[in-house]
Amino acid sequence: MASKQFVIIGLGNSAIFLAKHLTSLGHDVMVIDCHPDKVQDISSSVSQAIVADSTRLKQLSSIPLQKADSVIVCIGENLQASLLTVLNLKELGVKHIIAKSSSAAHTSILEKLGVSDIFHPERDSAISLAERLNRPNMLDFLPFMEGFSIIEIVCPEKFQGKTLKDLSLTHKYGIQVIAIRDPLESKPKIGNIADYVLKENDVLFLIGPNEALDSFKA
Repeated sequence: MASKQFVIIGLGNSAIFLAKHLTSLGHDVMVIDCHPDKVQDISSSVSQAIVADSTRLKQLSSIPLQKADSVIVCIGENLQASLLTVLNLKELGVKHIIAKSSSAAHTSILEKLGVSDIFHPERDSAISLAERLNRPNMLDFLPFMEGFSIIEIVCPEKFQGKTLKDLSLTHKYGIQVIAIRDPLESKPKIGNIADYVLKENDVLFLIGPNEALDSFKA
C-alpha cells in the first residue's frame, strides 16, 4: 500500500491514537495544535508537529495542507473552534476534510458546511461496547451501512470442523464470512476460503444484516 499524507488538527486522546497508528502503518502524518506542550509530546512520533491556531486563517495558510490526502479535524468539544477550522480549510481549498463530532447538533452543522465524512469516537466506542455486551462471543463490531454490520467473533463450537461451504451461511442467514484469522498466523485468510476447515481458535469476520448477526449470540 502506498504511503499517504494526513494532517490531524487538534490533539485530544483520539487524535493522538489516530496519529500514532497512521504513522505505524507507514503514512506521513502532520499534527497541528495550539498548545506547544501537546505538540512537543507527540513530535517524535509523527513526521511533523506544528504549533498553530487552526481558527486563524492566516496561520493555517502558511501550512501546505492542500498536498494532504485528508485533513482530519479532531476538535470535538469546542464547537466554535471546530467549525471555524472547517471553514478555514474550505477557504484554503482542502478537498477531503474529515471531522470529529461530539453531538447531533455538531454533526448537523458540519453537514451543512459540506463535510460528509464525520466520525463520532465516543458514540462509536459506546455502541461497540454495547454490541459486545449484547453478543458475548463477539470480539469487535463495525457499523457498515444502515441495518448492516461487520462483526469479529471467535469460531462458534457448532462451526468447528466444518467448511464455509458446509455451513452455507449466505444461503441460510444472508451472512458472509469475508476473512478468517488464525491467531498463530500473521496474515488473515481472504478469498478462496470456502473449503477451509474451521478450527477452535479461528476468528471469523462476518458481514450481514444486524438481525441475522444476532443469530450468533453466545
